[in-house]
Amino acid sequence: MSHAAVTEERPSTLRGASLPKWSPWAIAAGSLAVAVLLGLVAGIESRIQWGLIAGLLFLVATYVLAAKVEGRRQAKDRIATSLVWVAFLLAVVPLVSLVWTTVARGTKVLDLYFLTHSMGIVADSQPGGGIYHAIIGSLEQVGLATLMAAPIGVLTAIYLVEYGRGGLARAVTFFVDVMTGIPSVVAGLFILSLMLIFEMEPFGFAGSLALAILMVPVVVRSTEEMLKLVPNELREASLALGIPKWRTILKVVLPTSIGGITTGIMLAIARIAGETAPVLLLVFGNRFINNNPFEGAQQSLPLYIYQQYANSAGANAAYDRAWAASLTLIAFVMILNLLARGIARWKAPQSGR
Repeated sequence: MSHAAVTEERPSTLRGASLPKWSPWAIAAGSLAVAVLLGLVAGIESRIQWGLIAGLLFLVATYVLAAKVEGRRQAKDRIATSLVWVAFLLAVVPLVSLVWTTVARGTKVLDLYFLTHSMGIVADSQPGGGIYHAIIGSLEQVGLATLMAAPIGVLTAIYLVEYGRGGLARAVTFFVDVMTGIPSVVAGLFILSLMLIFEMEPFGFAGSLALAILMVPVVVRSTEEMLKLVPNELREASLALGIPKWRTILKVVLPTSIGGITTGIMLAIARIAGETAPVLLLVFGNRFINNNPFEGAQQSLPLYIYQQYANSAGANAAYDRAWAASLTLIAFVMILNLLARGIARWKAPQSGR
């Protein structure tokens, strides 16, 4: 028998045995079936507990089978990968459930009439009404807060990264860290105390001031991280050509990081768009349309959701309006994220070929 024939008859032993590619799916299906069976036998009605049991069984079964077929070393690798997948599912399932529930319940009354009419004289227990006044209030309050917080946050981050040295920079960094953890109700109480001192009535701009306080540290932190990602070689090359530092920041540093800065600002807007406590304390809510944020009580989407849900006892109409407003708020945040991605791509520096 020739050497070639012997080689063909003896498969290579450099690669050990391994589980088939479909094994994770089979193990997952088996674990889920066993978890459901155990849940029914033990009288466990919660599907969440079924899922947790299935995840635990999946990890154990994966390790046992991989250790028997592939060895302990490969089994440890598979168990680490399985832990990542289980953690991913644990994070995704609540998110998908939240979106699905909001869409299923929010679409009952969400239509053009709902988006273009206010509550007016419609009682909470009656059908009809809409969120037009709340949309106007949210856009004005969040817009004014952004106009105040975004420049302050970006300039503060520029100071910390480009100029900040010594005790002042450390103090600014410390207070930014403190402001990051301030509860929203505390910011609302701070503005409310000022309003009481000057004997002012609730109005939309007061809510914008509280939202700006919450937005500033988020913008500072995100902008600071983006500016740190700009290579120092770009700054040094610009300074070597005799260009002043302020012009280097304006023409080199900011254009290079504008995509990340814009994304950070949009995320900060999304963070404050759903705040309820400051608006409840300072804006007070209004059933009618108020286009002037500097005079009189005004409505906003988070406050509208809270008030409709609070008054939904025995009234399905208010309950449905609360879910429809929640779906609108989620869509608003999603649009902001899409705009951030579009602006980031548009303003991103293009590398030459």
